[in-house]
Amino acid sequence: MDHVPCLQAWQESLGGITYPLCSDFWPHGAVAEKFGVFREDGTSERALFIVDEEGIIQYIDIHDIDDQPDNEILFDELKKLRPDLAEKLPEPGEMPQGDVIMYCTPWCTDCKKARQWLDDHNIDVVEINVEEYPEAKQKVRNYTGGDIITPTFNIRGEIVIDYDIAALEKIFQVK
Repeated sequence: MDHVPCLQAWQESLGGITYPLCSDFWPHGAVAEKFGVFREDGTSERALFIVDEEGIIQYIDIHDIDDQPDNEILFDELKKLRPDLAEKLPEPGEMPQGDVIMYCTPWCTDCKKARQWLDDHNIDVVEINVEEYPEAKQKVRNYTGGDIITPTFNIRGEIVIDYDIAALEKIFQVK
């Protein structure tokens, strides 16, 4: 149910894939309701539906709104429908290293808040987009007990899950 600019940011974070996306922003939740993922509170589950050129749903992936789907699975499903996309999907590279690592995604609201907090406190951080590095995604899953939660921090071996200001203040000794 995200608006078009949000979907465009997500599309760019996936390497700029060109598969058409549907915004269910207005009328608010109309498609989510028809697909059975609309919540009474006006939000929806985090749901991915891949619809082919004939309008047939070929793939469904539904998660709680706080859980992120595995985009590698999404890429695999898109490649099945559109082999021409395979060459446009991001290839993982060598993962960056550093004393302070923030595993994140470009579109995550808490990641944006964390970036600002780190910047405000002049803390150098290496950002690793979990969608670009399967190894990073697996590290986050190991840290969290299976879920992809962003941001997740590895600060000189100390793990902080989510944007936990109190934990960050304690580690960096700032207020």
